[in-house]
Amino acid sequence: MNAPSLKLVLLLLFSIVTICAASYGDQQYVYRHCVADCASRTDISELPFYLRLLRWNVQQNCGYHCMHQITQRAIQENTNIYQYHGKWPFYRLYGIQEPASVLFSILNGLMHLRYFQIIRRQVNELYQPLKTYYLITSIIGMNAWLWSTVFHTRDTPFTEKMDYFSAGLYIFYGLCVAVIRIFGLQRRKRATMLISGWTAVCAVLYIAHVTYLSSRSRFDYGYNMKACIAVGSLQTTLWLNWSILQYTRWGKKEQRPFAWMAGLSVVLVSCAMCLEVFDFPPYKGVLDAHSLWHASTIPLAPLFYKFLLKDAELDSLSKVDISKKRRLS
Repeated sequence: MNAPSLKLVLLLLFSIVTICAASYGDQQYVYRHCVADCASRTDISELPFYLRLLRWNVQQNCGYHCMHQITQRAIQENTNIYQYHGKWPFYRLYGIQEPASVLFSILNGLMHLRYFQIIRRQVNELYQPLKTYYLITSIIGMNAWLWSTVFHTRDTPFTEKMDYFSAGLYIFYGLCVAVIRIFGLQRRKRATMLISGWTAVCAVLYIAHVTYLSSRSRFDYGYNMKACIAVGSLQTTLWLNWSILQYTRWGKKEQRPFAWMAGLSVVLVSCAMCLEVFDFPPYKGVLDAHSLWHASTIPLAPLFYKFLLKDAELDSLSKVDISKKRRLS
């Protein structure tokens, strides 16, 4: 999949997500009447402790039950199933709104934790100056999946923003690391100045991105999607082109037989995102396209981390050989 087609797929994907946000279900008279009637007959003290712990109120709890009553009727009558407040009708688990997405987000986070520990143990910072950047990649990945877990557990304006901001940070930082590694800034003269300068540029861009979104009276979903698409597409294009270059005569200076891992991982992640295009009501009220997208990324993270480890190992061996030759001479 080349960069233009990837961008087209991503634009289609996020257009669908934006359209879905304007849901019809919660606009129905039958739903609104049901919620109003339920709320008038229910006291907050009647809610189970775990619901109150996760800050469910009477209105929201009534909305949950009314949504499923209407959905069950639609299934029996074979009529359309609608979204409510921008979400499909999921079955919650002890107050957790989207249990499958929560589970898969936790597993993704654990995968980043595993490779954080492996990188810390196996990569020698004396021979691989980017070790700190790779460790921070894992930390930012863990943070992104932590907030994904929180958001899918309980959707509030705050948890939604933290989910978006954390995912954005992972994308922006990914571009930062991609440029440093692909263009070999760590090997150039004044490497520290170049790396620090580029990192500062990425940090300023991300801060400006978050500041703009935070200053709006309503969250600008359209802008956020376009910004993430632009940064993510650029990162994907860089890794893909670099990977291909390693198998051509132009890449002979530092040909790496494992470069395919980097290119394949970014392509597979982009393909996995296409699951969101097939937006459908959750199977058995649990599995939907979004949760499957989260599930598909679990086995993909190791592929990129294995590339980083092999890359660091090769750099270490090269520097050890150079040191030996200098000592012998």
